[in-house]
Amino acid sequence: MYLTRFRMNPPRPGARRLLASPQALHAAVMSSFPELLPSDSGDPHAPRVLWRLDHNSRAEVLLYIVSPDSPDLTHLVEQAGWPAASTPDKPGWLSRSYVPLLDRLAEGDIWAFRLTANPVHYIRRKEGEPTKRTAHLTPIHQKNWLLKQQDRCGFRVLEKRQASRLLPGGTTHQGHPHHGDQHELTVRDERRLAFNKRDQRSSARNTVNVVTATFDGRLQITDPAALRRTLTTGLGKAKAYGCGLMTLAPTDS
Repeated sequence: MYLTRFRMNPPRPGARRLLASPQALHAAVMSSFPELLPSDSGDPHAPRVLWRLDHNSRAEVLLYIVSPDSPDLTHLVEQAGWPAASTPDKPGWLSRSYVPLLDRLAEGDIWAFRLTANPVHYIRRKEGEPTKRTAHLTPIHQKNWLLKQQDRCGFRVLEKRQASRLLPGGTTHQGHPHHGDQHELTVRDERRLAFNKRDQRSSARNTVNVVTATFDGRLQITDPAALRRTLTTGLGKAKAYGCGLMTLAPTDS
């Protein structure tokens, strides 16, 4: 497995086009792997490629990719990077083996994490109606969605010390669980994407709506094997649109 980082050059027309279309960016990411044919994209047994955009500032937009093989991002450098600055030693992106980090994960270890995900739930508007997948739209419900995933994904989000909480005793809201000030977890950079997608069966174009949210926080590993699966296969829905990729970083405590 490999972890790759590529810095986008937002003023370039090619970068603006890719940043405006998750479909176009997904296609560009997948074309970075010469061994993956377009027909492989729907195969559930095909290698999993995950990607995520981090909008750190207007001038710093980073593309992260986790993949079974090392990608060739030459086309992205030419379209959306700094091609004149690239050299054989510095091609315009950085790839490293992910295996050393995956191998060092151990139960009880604490890491900082970032995840962009598509927090959804299934609702039935009236009796007898089929359930419908619906996005969570508030930070409290989005946090609650992530907390419900943590056991099966091999981690637990750390709770704040009581002295660090802003809400006195404050984990309830109208009689329901309220996680707004309980955990070392923030939600930011919510995005609501809407684009057309062609139905392969009918050739009709349908509007796809995807809500994404970025989570930052600290976690403790409870099941290293499960967390490795989470890091390499993704968490949640809409992986083709830049969701599901969790990354870890060392933390001071």
